[in-house]
Parts: sequence; C-alpha cells; structure tokens
Amino acid sequence: MDYEKILAEFELDGKPVSCDTFGNGLINNTFLVTTDRGKKYILQRVSEEAFKDVPALMENISGVTEFLEAKARAEGTEAHVIGPVRTADGSTFVREDGYFRVTPFAENTISIEAPETDDDFHECAVAFGTFISDLADYPAETLHETIPNFHNTVDRFRIFHEALERAEADPELAPRIEEAKHEIDFALGRESEAGILQEMRESGELPTRVTHNDTKLNNVLLDAKTRKLRYVIDLDTVMPGLAHYDYGDCIRFGASTASEDEKDLSKVECDMHLFEVFTRGFISACSDLSDREIEMLPLGAKTITLELAVRFLTDYLDGDRYFATKYPGHNLARCRCQMQLVRDMEKKWDEMNRIVASLVK
Repeated sequence: MDYEKILAEFELDGKPVSCDTFGNGLINNTFLVTTDRGKKYILQRVSEEAFKDVPALMENISGVTEFLEAKARAEGTEAHVIGPVRTADGSTFVREDGYFRVTPFAENTISIEAPETDDDFHECAVAFGTFISDLADYPAETLHETIPNFHNTVDRFRIFHEALERAEADPELAPRIEEAKHEIDFALGRESEAGILQEMRESGELPTRVTHNDTKLNNVLLDAKTRKLRYVIDLDTVMPGLAHYDYGDCIRFGASTASEDEKDLSKVECDMHLFEVFTRGFISACSDLSDREIEMLPLGAKTITLELAVRFLTDYLDGDRYFATKYPGHNLARCRCQMQLVRDMEKKWDEMNRIVASLVK
C-alpha cells in the first residue's frame, strides 16, 4: 500500500513519517500514522466485503459527527465523537484500490475488552445511552442502512430457515442438522417471541432512533486518567434502529460471566449485579426513553442474545462461511453458549424486570 500517496490527499498537520498496523479490529484494516509535527492519526481501509456502499457509510458518519459537534459547541460541551479528516476537495474518503479514511488519533484514552470495574461498565452504559440521547432529534430516516436488516431478528430467522433447507438438501451438511438438533429446536421454540421488538417498531409502539448497532465495550474510549467517557467510536453501523439492541448487546457481552464461545456451559450466566450497573447508567444517560421503551429493555437483552445464537447456528448449518472459526464446531459452541445465556435470562426474568422497574421509581 502506498500510504504516502493516500495520506497526501488528506489535510493533515504535518508530513507523515510512519504508518504502522494498529489495533485488533476484524473488519477494517487499521494503521497508526505519525507526522513530522508529532500529530497522530488513524488511517483505515474500509472493508467493501462488509460494507457494500462505503460513500453512503461515510455520509452517515459525517452527518452524525457534524450534528453532534455543532450541538456540543452550542452547549459549550465536548462532543463524544471523532469526525473524519477531510481531503483538500472536502471529501471524507479517498478511493485508491479501496476506500480509505482518516480520523485524528485520540490521545490519552483507553478502551476495555471486558468490564474491569463496575465504574468502567457504568461509564460504557453512559456512553451508549448518551449517544442515543444526543441524537434523539437527528432525522433517523435520512441515514443509510449500511448493513440492511442488521438487527432485524425476524429476517435473521428467515435466513436461518433458508440455511436449514440447504443443509437438508446437501449430503455434506445434513449431518450438522442432527448434531445441532437441540439448538434448532431451541431456536424454533422462541421464534415468535424473537420478533416482538421488530413488530413493535413497525407498529410505532417503539420509536425508531439513531443507534450505534455495534456496542462492544472497546468502542468506547475512556480518559486514561479519570476513566470517564471521552468518545464513542466505530460508527460504521450507525443506522436507524431500536435503543434495545444497543442496550441488549452490551448486556449480552458485558454482563455475561463467560466468553461468547465458552464450552463449559456451567460457567455461563447473566450477572444480575452487572445487569443492574449497566441498566442504571444507560437509563440515566438516555433520559428521554419512554416508559414503554424502558419496560422492554430486558427483552432487548434476550432478543439480541438469541439473535446472535441464531446467526452462529445459521453459519454452522451453512458450512461456516461467515464467521471465522478456530476449530470444527466452533460456531456451534458459540451458539450453545449464547443459548445458555438466554436460558439463564429466562430463569432470572422476573428479577431482570424488577431491577428495571426499580430504576425508574
């Protein structure tokens, strides 16, 4: 890659003197750039396999970041997003054997892969809740769907049924159906419930909001000294959606007592203390949630967990074509782990709802 040629298009502070591989992202190729003036930037090649329309994606990001930056200036506060660096002609990307973009590097920040303390988890809840709240008056309908039907659980089940039919017709894949019989039955038994939130969105009972849609904890940058929110990053999947999926995915990952591919299912639980820590922070930051939205938050956690389980199961039945695997049956192990987390949520369902109700009294 001729990074000097690419970076020459962007309005940087200084001349680039180094460009090194950075981070552990699985989708985009990421590099840390340093200039002769000591300024640092992040250069990324955006995956066209994951994102079919990169200009539309960048239009989403520039629209949202400019909106939040303008709001912060008007209120005399800091915007918790990092906007793209423009090229000399005002573009947010360069097309050079792929799509490339640049953002300023966030100095003196840290990210976490899993909750290290209650305060860290609470701050991540505040981050994603604040993100949704600050964009409450942004016209969600103007955003492009960078991954169509990304969190449409009804559509995820449609794809699952298609994979099941293909496996039944393929002698090489058919044995996987027997291996995953219990997991298939588990998914089918919960298919109707899995569509409730989507139905509520389509009917207008739950409002469509601007949502992040990839709320991994490492997409929050905390101040290295205070460990308070600095930035929400990785805005590639910012789209119209439900607050419940942003909330639920953090619960699924952050409040789980095990990694998402743990084989020993006895280790897999939804920690109710962490559930309360995150829920308290999210509700406090996203202050304009309706009573109905708050009431349905536990279903958001359960639905997004089941959705991911079905995605892993679908890929297993399809011959492991989407998710990278480390060993045979890895996707099935992931599926079983997520389904065990769903079981534990069902076991603790009354407690989850009591916690949510107690936080709005």
